[in-house]
Amino acid sequence: MTPIGKGHRSLNLALRKEFNLYANVRPCRSIEGYETLYNDVDVVTIRENTEGEYSGIEHEIVPGVVQSIKLITEDASKRVADFAFNYAKANGRTKVTAVHKANIMRMSDGLFLRCCRDAAKKYPEIKFEEKYLDTVCLTMVQDPSNFDVLVMPNLYGDILSDLCAGLVGGLGLTPSGNIGTNGAIFESVHGTAPDIAGQDKANPTALLLSAVMMLRYMELPTYAAKIEKSCFDTIKEGKLLTGDLGGSSKCSEFTDEICRKVEIQ
Repeated sequence: MTPIGKGHRSLNLALRKEFNLYANVRPCRSIEGYETLYNDVDVVTIRENTEGEYSGIEHEIVPGVVQSIKLITEDASKRVADFAFNYAKANGRTKVTAVHKANIMRMSDGLFLRCCRDAAKKYPEIKFEEKYLDTVCLTMVQDPSNFDVLVMPNLYGDILSDLCAGLVGGLGLTPSGNIGTNGAIFESVHGTAPDIAGQDKANPTALLLSAVMMLRYMELPTYAAKIEKSCFDTIKEGKLLTGDLGGSSKCSEFTDEICRKVEIQ
């Protein structure tokens, strides 16, 4: 759990910095059989993962006045912008939306936006648009089908990716990957849930789907597809679901059913 106002830095942040995992990728897709207010969500948020407001540059100017520095660099912005367009092309996506507030933060977000525009020129087959963060949030909850791949600075991505997860059922269903030049870390993003530790209640879907992302990253798509299908089929059937999905099954029962489906494929 990330400490607030004291203690050590977030270990997740430390890992991202140590291994230079510059792009956080979060696919959010409606799952058949699990009803929410939306049934057509299929978006991917790509978040710059190493700088922005999360650079950890803070200081107290005078007692009671604290300054936090938002760090945006051309190199990091170019890198994540190129990654977003390359991801869209490699995964059959048709549009990339750059999310920003360059109307307010003209230099920092302006630099990020300029890098996205430059990347877009190299991928003429991918439609490019740029939208303010607040407009994206409004439009996302009205009609998420307006979006495909979204790329944005660190803080905006942290907020917007959780919003998108809420559209499909929450963080318990949402995988995540942190991608770098020479490696990657895949994780569920719902936290450690210490309040239910050891009670066999947790929903393992986010962790399993993160493992599916990892297998695809490792170019093992057949194994990834088997696990993904087994997981989605178990949710679709609705017989063995954890409490957060509206069922009463234990984590182990839900997982055993997924394993059984994997074995018979």
